[in-house]
This record gives sequence, structure tokens and C-alpha cells, in this order.
Amino acid sequence: MFYHTKKLQYFKPPEQPDALYAKKIQELIGGTFGEMTVMMQYLFQGWNCRGPAKYRDMLLDIGTEEIGHVEMLATMIAHLLDKAPIKLQEEGAQDPVVGAVMGGSKAHDTITDIIGAAMNPQHAIVSGLGAMPADSVGFPWNGRFIVASGNLLADFRSNLHAESQGRLQAVRMYEMSNDPGVKDTLSFMIARDTMHQNQWIAALKDLEESGLETTPVPSSFPLDLEKREFAYQFWNHSEGTESSQGQWAKGPSPDGKGEFQYIENPQPLGPEPNPPQSDPRLHGTPLSPTAGTGQVQGGEGSPLINRTTIGN
Repeated sequence: MFYHTKKLQYFKPPEQPDALYAKKIQELIGGTFGEMTVMMQYLFQGWNCRGPAKYRDMLLDIGTEEIGHVEMLATMIAHLLDKAPIKLQEEGAQDPVVGAVMGGSKAHDTITDIIGAAMNPQHAIVSGLGAMPADSVGFPWNGRFIVASGNLLADFRSNLHAESQGRLQAVRMYEMSNDPGVKDTLSFMIARDTMHQNQWIAALKDLEESGLETTPVPSSFPLDLEKREFAYQFWNHSEGTESSQGQWAKGPSPDGKGEFQYIENPQPLGPEPNPPQSDPRLHGTPLSPTAGTGQVQGGEGSPLINRTTIGN
């Protein structure tokens, strides 16, 4: 069960309302790498975990922490929208348009710029000056953002990626604000992202050292079923050979099971594609005028879907 404590994990209110910044904060809530994504990702990974209890407990610990981060950001948006000068913004948007028309400028471009720089109208119309489960351009949060595969090594790598992108976006948001309260709260969240990146690096190491999972994922698949001669070749598929200078092009592979090989001029290993002709009843364009006129099962002109007439 979940139990809600009324106090926030951490919070410093903004000193001034800022409806435009509230619109930007939505990205940290409902964006691809926002707090809603990592919250649901960690919780579902934990609920689906069939490995040792320490991994399940850790996942549910951090997933529950992320619920609190959503609450912090939602509270921040409420403060940023409090007493937001909506009317003043609407009135202020009129002058540039009039000026653009009178000055001979393109009014369409001016209007587009104003809309982009204005508050999110849904904050006033839909949510009543509250946060929404959406990103900074109003796209609703999507459950397809989350990764919960049941393979902990694959999932932990995805988690490290999510925390890296999330911290990057939080740092960018920090740089976009001059409000001491906003920066103070984001500073806490950025620090937690630092912890979480290190946490997933440690969890990956712990998981591999336990012998439960190793690289490549999934380690349970027999290596002799893959074409091992291609498993550690780096193929140079673009002009230049600068890529040959990386650790991925020479020396032992990180999994300790192979030696990297640099293939400067990779050659095709398969024939030129020659797809078979489609069933004439699908009415695709054939290779030649006579290629699609052959007999098909059921006789020429046989329908692709048999139709049944139901009598009265």
C-alpha cells in the first residue's frame, strides 16, 4: 500500500509568479524524460521484479520518491501561476500585432511569436491554474514512454539513460530562471538526479557481479546461436575512418568475450532483394503486366475474404 505524507520532500516557493516558466516546468512533469515517466517506470519494474528482493525494494523506494517529485513540481506550477497576470498578457499581446500591421511587418509571424511566448492557455482553461500530466507543448504524458521489460540489466541501463536526460533537462531549466526559489528547488532535484545516476551505475555493477545477468542482454540466450564472427566487428558505414580511433574499434570487448575488429570497407553479405510477387487479389503493382495474372487458390477472381449472405 502507499501512504501519503502531507509535507513535501523539499520545496522553496518562487518569489514571483511566472506563467511562462510554469509552462516550461510541465516538461519536467509530463515530458518523455519527466518525473511521471521515471515514477511509472521504476514502479512497474519493481512490481514486475522476480529477482532478489533487494532489487524490488530498491525499485519501489525510488519509484515512490519520484511520486514526491511530481508533487513538488505540481506545487511549483501552482505557485508560478498564482496571481498570474493573464489579463495583462492578453492585453499586451494586442499592441505588437497592431504595431506589426501598421509597420508593414508580417502579422502572422508576430502572432506566432506571441503565442509561443505566452502562458499555456490550458493552465487557465482546463486545469484552473494547476499542473497537468502533459509536457511543455501540451502533449499528454504517454505510458509508452516507460520501459519495464522484466530483464533488470536492460531496465537498469534504460534507467541510467532516463536519469541522464532528466538531469540534463533540469539543469537547462535551472539556467532559464532567475528566481531564487525556483533555482533552490531545482537544485535539490538536480542533486537527487546525481544520486540516481550513480545509483543505477552501482546497480548495474551489482547485478553483473552477482552473476544473474551479464553483457550482452539477455545473457540467457546461448552465444553459439548467434553468428559469433560478426559479434565484435565495427563496420565503418560512413566516409572517413576517424571512428577507428575509439575503444569500440580495437582491443578486448567490455564483456570479456571477444576482440573488437575494425572493418574499414564492409561488404554486403546478402543478395540483391527480390521480393516475391503479391497475391493478385491485393491489387499491388506487379513486376510486369503478366506477373500478377496467374491462377490463385480458389480459382481466378476468388475473393480474398469470403462473403456470406444471411437470408431472412
